[in-house]
Order: sequence, then C-alpha cells, then structure tokens
Amino acid sequence: MDFGAIGGIPLGGRVIKNGVMLAPMAGATDHAMRVICRGHGMEYSVSEMVSAKAMSHDDKKTRRLYEIRDDDGMMGVQIFGSDPETMARAARTLAEGTPNKPAAIDINMGCPVTKIVKNGYGSALMRSPKLAADIVRACARALEGTGIPVTVKIRAGWDGNKNAVEVAKRVEDAGASMITVHGRTREQMYSPPVNLEIIADVKDAVSAPVVGNGDVRSWRDAVEMLDKTGVDGIAIGRGALGNPWIFEEINAHMNGVDWTPPTPAERIAEAIKHAELLVADKGGRIGLFESRKHLAWYIHGMRGAPEARDRIMRAETLDEMRNILLSMEAALL
Repeated sequence: MDFGAIGGIPLGGRVIKNGVMLAPMAGATDHAMRVICRGHGMEYSVSEMVSAKAMSHDDKKTRRLYEIRDDDGMMGVQIFGSDPETMARAARTLAEGTPNKPAAIDINMGCPVTKIVKNGYGSALMRSPKLAADIVRACARALEGTGIPVTVKIRAGWDGNKNAVEVAKRVEDAGASMITVHGRTREQMYSPPVNLEIIADVKDAVSAPVVGNGDVRSWRDAVEMLDKTGVDGIAIGRGALGNPWIFEEINAHMNGVDWTPPTPAERIAEAIKHAELLVADKGGRIGLFESRKHLAWYIHGMRGAPEARDRIMRAETLDEMRNILLSMEAALL
C-alpha cells in the first residue's frame, strides 16, 4: 500500500497532513494523553465527549473536558446529545466562547455505552438517520461564518442492520466535512474484529474524507486498513493506550524511515511523565486515581508487570508510583 494516499485532509482552513489521529475516548484522551501523543507525532486529536445538555449549565467539570490549551495543537471537540437545537447551541458556544477555537465540532454517533444510548445519544442515533442528519444540519448552520466545520463519528450500525452508508450519506448532505467510521455495530461493542468492508463501503459512497477506526495497534494494522478500505485517514483509539509510540511507528513507515520500538526503560520513563502530567492537571487525588490505569497499560507485557500493577493500584502518592516503576526497571537490567 502506498502511504502517500493517506492524509492531506482539509479541516476548516487547516490540513491534517499525515492523516493519523487520536480517536476520542472517554476517560482517556484528556489533556495529559494528548500532550504525550503529540510528543510522538500525533497531529490531530478529538476531545473526550462532552454533553451538549451539560454545557447549557456551564458546569466546571464539563468546561475542563472541552478546554483547548496552547500545547494541545490541532484539536476538535466532540459533543453528544439528541436534540438538534441543544447540539447547535453547544456548537456555537464552543465556536465563540473559548479562547482557543476547536479545529472542528465532532458529533458523537458512535459511543456504545448503555448510559449514553439509553438516552438516545451516541450510537443510538444510528437507529435514526433522519435525526442524525438534522443534528448535523443544525450544528452546521450554527457554525456558519466561524470557519469551524462539523465532523461525525459513526459505527457500522446499531445491530445486524449495518446502515453506516445510509447515515454517512445523510450527514454528508447535511454538512459533515469528515466522517469517522468505527467498523463495528453498537451490538458488537468492541469485538469481534473490526469490519473493514463497511468502512470501505462508506468511503465509496461519500465525497467527504473518511477516517477508519478500530483495531489499529501497529503499522501493519494501518497498512491493512488502508489496503482494504482506501480511507483518507486513520483514527487510533485503544491502540494508543500505553503506547503513544504507535504514531511514530506509523509515521516512520509512511515515510520509509527505520523505527525502533521503545525500550522498557523508555516505556517506564514515559509512564512516569504521563502520571506527572495527570497529577499536575487534576490534582493529587484524581490525578493519582486516573494514573493507575495508564501505568498499567504502559507496563503491560513487561516482566514483573502483574506485581508492579498490584502495587500501583494501592499506591497513595506520586512518589510511591514512581518508585514502584523505577524498582521494576532496575529489576529488568
């Protein structure tokens, strides 16, 4: 596959040059993770999903989710909801009420979590193509004159009826500038393997750039995604958890450059940096709590990881976490 066929995606006057981006993941793709991934070649990211309804209450916790800082780089903000008017107000607020403007407003039509879909949000919109289009149309109108485009994240469908092509056509007609497709239905959640055929079908059906999402954990997975779908870009989600080097890896192969995987010492050093960023951003209690899962992802598969993970889960300070990891590193020498 010619990696030169990927990237160059226009987005509101900007361009995603290499086409490899960080997919939004609730509870994971916060500021700390975006900074870490940017340091390894990630060019574009989308925020954790933000409730359009909660935005109307000007909640402090919600504001933190969509805050764009100078070191976030090129970043979109993802919103979720089911009422076109509420979604449009949220889109306009993000366009006008934030110091650093988002590169795009992304509409979540892919989240499969029960507490989201039971309210008609996320991937529940795959059951209502007309409503999905109405939401995109309302947001696009609300953003007229701002230069900020609307993008959409969808799934293959809700259940066995894989209607991603229909939904993609409708949202494109309504004003979507880019469509990301996770190649599983809501019913399938995160298994079995992603269906590349449905992503290819969407790519063939629309003119807007299409981004493939699901099961990309290495450059070989990226090649397979490109070979079988012809997408314009790749959004990496779980493949980046504990492995921000995946962006370096794919970028290196795109450019025909040799790439060496990180050593255990480098993985541990990056894990410590990630924990430090989380604590600096969110304070000791929340930052330490959220660090636990990230540190477990970084050390997964390394010798001594199960024991270190158990100790990390009980650690009460950043210094304690740091010492656990450094002791693990020393034992590997």
